[in-house]
Amino acid sequence: MIALGGTIGTGLFIASGSAITTAGPGGSLVAYAVMGIMVYFLMTSLAEMATYNPRSGSFTEYATRYVDPALGFAMGWNYWFGGAITVALELSTVGIVMNFWFPHVPSWIFSLAAFVIIFIINYLSVRTYGETEFWLSLLKVAAVLIFLVVGVLVILGVLGPHQAIGLRNFTYRQAPFVHGIPGVISAFVVSGFSFQGTEMVGIAAGESKDPSTSVPRAIKATFWRILLFYILTIFVITCILPYTNKHLLSSDVQDIVTSPFTLIFEDAGLRYAAGIMNFVILIAVLSSANSWLYAISRIIYSQSVDGFLWRGFRKVNQRGVPIASFLIMAALSLAIWGLQFIGPDVYNYLIGASSLGGFMEWLGIAIAHYRFRRGFIKQGHSLDELNYHAGFFPLGPIFAFVLCLVVILGQDISAFTHLDWSNLLITYMSVPTFIIFYLAYKITHHTHLVPLDQMKLK
Repeated sequence: MIALGGTIGTGLFIASGSAITTAGPGGSLVAYAVMGIMVYFLMTSLAEMATYNPRSGSFTEYATRYVDPALGFAMGWNYWFGGAITVALELSTVGIVMNFWFPHVPSWIFSLAAFVIIFIINYLSVRTYGETEFWLSLLKVAAVLIFLVVGVLVILGVLGPHQAIGLRNFTYRQAPFVHGIPGVISAFVVSGFSFQGTEMVGIAAGESKDPSTSVPRAIKATFWRILLFYILTIFVITCILPYTNKHLLSSDVQDIVTSPFTLIFEDAGLRYAAGIMNFVILIAVLSSANSWLYAISRIIYSQSVDGFLWRGFRKVNQRGVPIASFLIMAALSLAIWGLQFIGPDVYNYLIGASSLGGFMEWLGIAIAHYRFRRGFIKQGHSLDELNYHAGFFPLGPIFAFVLCLVVILGQDISAFTHLDWSNLLITYMSVPTFIIFYLAYKITHHTHLVPLDQMKLK
């Protein structure tokens, strides 16, 4: 449920409409399907390493062991700092969502209340975090399933004021493919952000009771469910709403009344559709903030164990929570959230600059797995020794690596074509920052690519 719930959020409930407008019904389906396959390859790569060598820090430690300590350092810094920004952003979003019902109450009150909730959940124990995420994910999955049933009934004419719609909107005007290949590439960007967070299952593997069986099962089930949910959801939306519908351009939680989900529920005659979807968005945002606070506290802990950060971050309390790492990450997230009141420009800049951080982590996972498998065989091991081994090697990690590069470069094509240096700087800031941290550690500590026959596999 953690792996599945991590992919269901505002990217699906709201921003999916912009992908449909950009690429059309067919183009958006292709983009989400290809991105879903890539995420599956990444998760199988992560599962192979996580079941063989379960670590709370997961992919940052694998990069350190199997590629170069400098890469592990850069990935760790990128992930925990970007995650802290994400937590801050989600706290702000909670306030915006709650203002839908309570417009006269200052949004910061709801944001602070949300922070207290996720702080307590993560402070208590990893079991509390896991149980909370299970139920939050279950609510999100239920919302998607209800939407699919309602949507199909609308298409068939059983619900709503119209007769059966069929596929006429799917082939409307220039549909199903709009703007050709550039449109599909642009939709890759939207779909890629929708899938961000799936890597958290690798972090959770380090604290699961039996990762050798639970992680592979989660990965296998998640692939089919992700494709089922996303592909069917996009298909239903594109059948009911033509790609020219102006409401599909909305991509902010403040536009919940024009979310594709809300519009279709209203079309089916469901009362209070906006209020219901606003509640679902609230659940998604709380789940995201809760998961990111958990993940970044474990990454800081792992970085400390690897010798990248202060040794005090290794301290674990009697409940198994890396308490020092957790407290510093909670404080940093709250401090970044507070920046909007004293330096709104800095706050918005940080959010924009961290947007590509997740794709940098995915690149690192693909490289680490490619090197791990080669080193594993080089040292005389057999694949039979692995509790789980990823299929389609080496195609899987290579495909994931190439597609991540395409998404990163395609993040703002118009800024490239018009040489808009301001947008280029903000959009791609995380890329040179990542490289700077990598090179700084590499030069300072004189690290080298770990030889395949000298890898410390466990």
